[in-house]
Amino acid sequence: MDVGGTSVRAGVVDADGAVLDTTRTATPGDERALEEAIGGAVHELAERHEVAAVGLAVAGFVASDRRTVMFAPHLAWRHAPVAERISERVGMPVVLEHDANAAALAEHRFGAARGAGVAVLVAVGTGIGGALLIDGEVFRGAHGVAPELGHLRLVPDGRPCPCGKSGCWERYCSGTALSSTAVELLAKHPGVSTVLAREARGDARAITGRRVAGAARDGDPLAQRAVADLARWLGEGLALVADVYDPEVVVVGGGVSESATLFLDDAREHYASVVTGAGHRPLARIRTAQLGDDAGLVGVATLARDLAVGATQSPGGRLG
Repeated sequence: MDVGGTSVRAGVVDADGAVLDTTRTATPGDERALEEAIGGAVHELAERHEVAAVGLAVAGFVASDRRTVMFAPHLAWRHAPVAERISERVGMPVVLEHDANAAALAEHRFGAARGAGVAVLVAVGTGIGGALLIDGEVFRGAHGVAPELGHLRLVPDGRPCPCGKSGCWERYCSGTALSSTAVELLAKHPGVSTVLAREARGDARAITGRRVAGAARDGDPLAQRAVADLARWLGEGLALVADVYDPEVVVVGGGVSESATLFLDDAREHYASVVTGAGHRPLARIRTAQLGDDAGLVGVATLARDLAVGATQSPGGRLG
């Protein structure tokens, strides 16, 4: 299960990392409804497949025992024993993992970070998730919440963030940020005639990040300015990440990465120009995720297999 701020996606994953079946639903706003949605998705897939255990990739702070969600800016859980609750609902062992950690594990085992000694994953979606792998092992910090890259403050007194701070990286570099930037540009240039301007006059809520990316791809100049702004902030944040971790490879994943051809080259150039020691140090390879939207599912299913099923699970078995 990949439990994000916008949707809950479930998949049946085999031992080779192949996703055999999926289902998706919108993310409910309260705890009980969210847990009911997760349980319903598991039962739906378990009717079609032999499911042995459940892993939840969560967009939030997961305790080091991987049983409790301590805080999730875009989800309802607060210090919630989620693994226990879901296990009671579905009658199977359950393990939790931060969604970016899960995606990083999948990319290291099967995808763009394979073989890297020090790898960082930056998952750009509704917000930004981050993960750090050292020799294939997740670095969790002292309390299981590192590294929370999306809430690094890049802009003092900037846009407010659901985490309670302002100016966080994800408020300038995410699907939500892309929408916010486009709406701000429309407000500054009310006379501009573009596809986005015409759509915004009907309903500003139509200006989603996905729509902005699509308009940019079609040549809309205002949308292209919004995408260029995202590219600049992505490069700025990646330079900060490189200053701290000096990774061999950075994998850019998440839903926004599906439009990487629009912005990733510009982000690389900006990163290379502002990183400390620019021109005098090796640069990280910046790659797009190979597993795409499936990375979180594959990583947490692999973790569920390793930790919840262990030696009792046959090599050919399947996990939800």
